[in-house]
Amino acid sequence: MHDIKKIRNDPKKFDQQLKKRNVNPLSSSILKIDAKRRKNIESLEILKASVNSLSKDFGRNKSLGKSINEKKFKEEIQEKKIKISKLEDESQKLETDLKTLLENIPNICSLDVPEGFGEEDNVEVYKWGGIKKMTFDPKQHFNVPAASDIDFKSAAKISGSRFSVLLGGIATLHRAISQFMIDKHIKDHELKEVSVPVLVKDNIMYGTGQLPKFSTESYKTSNGWWLIPTAEVPLTNLMANSIINYEELPIRLCAVTQCFRSEAGSAGKDTTGMLRQHQFEKVEMVTFSSPENSTKEHLRMTNCAENILKELELPFRKVELCSGDLGFSSKKTYDLEVWLPGQKKYREISSISNCGDFQSRRMNARYRQTPESKPVFLHTLNGSGLAVGRCLIAVIENNQTIDGKIEIPKCLSKYLFGAKYLNKEGNLE
Repeated sequence: MHDIKKIRNDPKKFDQQLKKRNVNPLSSSILKIDAKRRKNIESLEILKASVNSLSKDFGRNKSLGKSINEKKFKEEIQEKKIKISKLEDESQKLETDLKTLLENIPNICSLDVPEGFGEEDNVEVYKWGGIKKMTFDPKQHFNVPAASDIDFKSAAKISGSRFSVLLGGIATLHRAISQFMIDKHIKDHELKEVSVPVLVKDNIMYGTGQLPKFSTESYKTSNGWWLIPTAEVPLTNLMANSIINYEELPIRLCAVTQCFRSEAGSAGKDTTGMLRQHQFEKVEMVTFSSPENSTKEHLRMTNCAENILKELELPFRKVELCSGDLGFSSKKTYDLEVWLPGQKKYREISSISNCGDFQSRRMNARYRQTPESKPVFLHTLNGSGLAVGRCLIAVIENNQTIDGKIEIPKCLSKYLFGAKYLNKEGNLE
């Protein structure tokens, strides 16, 4: 949500910031509604004060036994109350119109975000890890013999397209990756693990920016709950309508959950395999920070995600998103893209975003610098640490052997009973 005071103070700057995000100027529309709303509020206050004054005068004159035209008084009061009622209705409509307009405008970019229109304008920051030279043509994950127990046929029978069933060794490998990630974040990155619901209310989806604009991208139950698209939603809302002490910051959390996305805008994209699914597992990181430290925390979170990929020895690149490719709530985002030999390209495996105070304004999440100071909106940050299914794909493709096995990364061996390979029959050995 945007600060209306900032828009009033410098509408030209606001429009320039929107232009960077390829959004047309909106300040004049916003301020027109705001001016009407403020004028109505002022008129209401004057009218209500007038009613109170008339009532006091009437009561005082009556108690003093003075001559009073009671009919005229009642008519005047009634006339003013009709005007008040009308102004209240108009004010409510203007308030709703203003809120609707503001809540559908994306966050403002950080000043250092590169300008652009889409992913082709994103900027590569650096690459890590050497790409393995294979003596054979690497297969995509769904064609590697050791991963043949990724069962799309059974999943389609149960749930339809864009789902998968994992059996045997490949299911154990998937679980091992998830466990390794969460352990790494807790032990080495000092994040606090949280177990959260995957069903949330409307206002919780609204707080992080999924609603109202992106309702078609998520699933809603018949009794009103939403299935979370990411653990960012419940984790960030833990601070909704709260005021915390400065000494508690930063607060760094993580959770592993199932995530659910309708992928409404991805028709025809990645239809084969488990790269883009309606249900998937993801480890999510969320940080609450003071404004002056959020840039530092953003880099820290990005390093946490990078460390996972480094431990797994998966080649990746760090990319800074341009203004046109930023998510709705983000002011600055780094993507980590892992190398997939089967596709012969880098694919996104993590997005780490600094949302500034955009989300905290929507959910009223604040802190106090001192016990006596005025509450200030928190900065919120979120990032994948990592998407488990996509990490599984990367492990399969980067560690496949010429004889159809998958070599187990050293950091996962202890979670897999000391196994070094997943053989072509799908068994640990």
